[in-house]
Amino acid sequence: MEFQITNCNNFFKMKGVLNKNSLNLFQKEFKNVFERVNNLTISIEDIESMDKYGVDAIAKLHEEALSKNKRLSIVGFGCKELYDHFKTEKAA
Repeated sequence: MEFQITNCNNFFKMKGVLNKNSLNLFQKEFKNVFERVNNLTISIEDIESMDKYGVDAIAKLHEEALSKNKRLSIVGFGCKELYDHFKTEKAA
């Protein structure tokens, strides 16, 4: 399935497969996003799968939010790989 991002205000909904091939769209959409907003919500409910590049991209967005003192919320039960990454980071 083709990767898609839709948004309304500060709520972004991702759908499809976030991988190395679709990373360009993700990076383009979220480039300098914290210059425009203070709070950002991303729904991963409709993400079918995510490879390590997708997980890294979201992790970097999370790190950017922390470094700029912005709020990032990730909602939905869409992607086990992403939850595993953050559980591992928290445990370490």
